[in-house]
Amino acid sequence: MRRWRPPVAVAAAVSQVVRHPARLVVVGFGAAVLLGTGLLSLPIATESGQRAPVLTALFTATSAVCVTGLVIEDTGSYWSGFGEVAILGLIQIGGFGIMTLASLLGLLVARRLRMRLQLGTQAETKTMGVGGVRRVVLGVLRISVMVEVTVAAMLAWRFADGYGHHASRAIYLGVFHSISAFNNAGFGLYRDSLMQFVNDPLICLPICAAIIIGGLGFPVIFELRRELRTPRKWSVHTKITIGMTVTLLLGGWVAITAGEWTNPATLGPLGVWGKLLAGFVTAVMPRTAGFNSVDLAQLHDGTLLINDALMFIGAGSAGTAGGIKVTTFALLGFVILAEIRGEPSVHALGRRLPAGVQRQALTIALLSVAAVVSATMALLVLTPFTLDQVLFEVTSAFATVGMSTGITAQVGTAGHVILILLMFIGRLGPVTAATALALRERTRRYELPEERPIVG
Repeated sequence: MRRWRPPVAVAAAVSQVVRHPARLVVVGFGAAVLLGTGLLSLPIATESGQRAPVLTALFTATSAVCVTGLVIEDTGSYWSGFGEVAILGLIQIGGFGIMTLASLLGLLVARRLRMRLQLGTQAETKTMGVGGVRRVVLGVLRISVMVEVTVAAMLAWRFADGYGHHASRAIYLGVFHSISAFNNAGFGLYRDSLMQFVNDPLICLPICAAIIIGGLGFPVIFELRRELRTPRKWSVHTKITIGMTVTLLLGGWVAITAGEWTNPATLGPLGVWGKLLAGFVTAVMPRTAGFNSVDLAQLHDGTLLINDALMFIGAGSAGTAGGIKVTTFALLGFVILAEIRGEPSVHALGRRLPAGVQRQALTIALLSVAAVVSATMALLVLTPFTLDQVLFEVTSAFATVGMSTGITAQVGTAGHVILILLMFIGRLGPVTAATALALRERTRRYELPEERPIVG
C-alpha cells in the first residue's frame, strides 16, 4: 500500500513556513486564533446556549491570544463558564508565547528540541542564542506560575474576605484576574472592569504589580533575579527597561492625576488617597493591561492623549506587553541626542549601539505609526466617532492594551476587522509581521555609489 504524500506545492509551502522562524510564529498565533474561534463558536461557550456570531468569536479569540482585552460582548455576562475558561486558556497561550509553549511540550515529551523549533522559540522569546532556549522556556514557565499563583491567592483572599464571595468563586475570580493581569490582557469578569474597586488597594495594587512584572519582559526578570543587588552589572537593555518603566510610570501618574484631579466624572469625587490610587492605576494600565478603575470615556482630552502616548510606547520587550516597547523609544532618543551633538556614533549608558539596532528601532517606530494612522483614518471614514475616540481605540488595539472609551462594539463589521488585524500585527510586532510576509530573503552582493540627499 503506497504511503500518501502531500502535493509538491503544499510540501513546498510548509517547508517555507518551517524554515523561517518569523513565519512559524505568525502561523502559530494564527492557528491559536482559529482554535479559539472554533471553541467560542460552540453553543456551550455562551450563557444563552446559542452559537456566538463568527465575528464575535473571532474578535474575542484574537483579543485573547494577542492579550489585548478589547471585547464586543461583556466577558462575564455573555460567555458561559466554558467560554470564560477558553478565553483564559487563550490568554495564557498568547502571553506565554506560541513557540515557547510548543518548545515546553517538546522538552516534556521528547527531552530535546529540533533546531527549527529552537529558532522559532528564539524569534518569539527574543533570546540571544539558541543554546539558552531550554533554560529560557523553563524559566518563563516558573516565573509565570509563581507570579500568577501569588497574585491569585491575594485576590482570592480579598474577594472572599472583603466582598463575601464563596471560596470557590473567590478563587476563580482571583485566578482569572491574576492570569489576565500578568499577561497584560485586561479581560475582566465585571462589566465595569475595576471601577467598583477604585478605592480598594488590596484589589488594585496586586493587579498593578502583576501587570508591571509581566511588562518588564522575561530577559529583564531573569537578569534581576541574578543581579538585583548589583545594578552596575545590569546590561544596557535592563538599565533602559527599568529606567524607562520607572520614568513612564511616575510621569504618567503625576500627569494623569493632576489632569483629572478635579474632574467630577473621574477622580473628582474621591478622597486624596483615592485620587492617588486611581491615578496610579490609570497610569499603570496603558502599559498594555486594559483594566480601568475610572470611566475612560469621561477623561479630559489631554489625559486621553497622554494615554495614547503611553499605550503606543508600551512596556518591555520579550514579555507579555505590547506597544513599540520602551527600549525602542529610548533608542530613538539616543539616536536623536547623538545627531544633535554631531557625534559620529550612537552611545547609550557606556556602550556603543550597532547601526543594525538603530535601523530596527526606526523601522518599528515608523511602521507602527503608519499602522495607527492608516487605521485611524479608515475608522474615521467608517464610523461617526470623534478623532479622540478613534485614535484611542486604534492605539489600544495596536498596542494590545484593551482600554476603550466604549465604542468597540459600535464600530461595525469593517471596523471590527480592522481592529482584529491591528491586534494581530501589534502582538507579533510590525517587523516580525513584515518579515513573515516577505517573499524571499535577499543578499546584497554589491553597493551602489554613495550620494547624500538634503535632510530637513
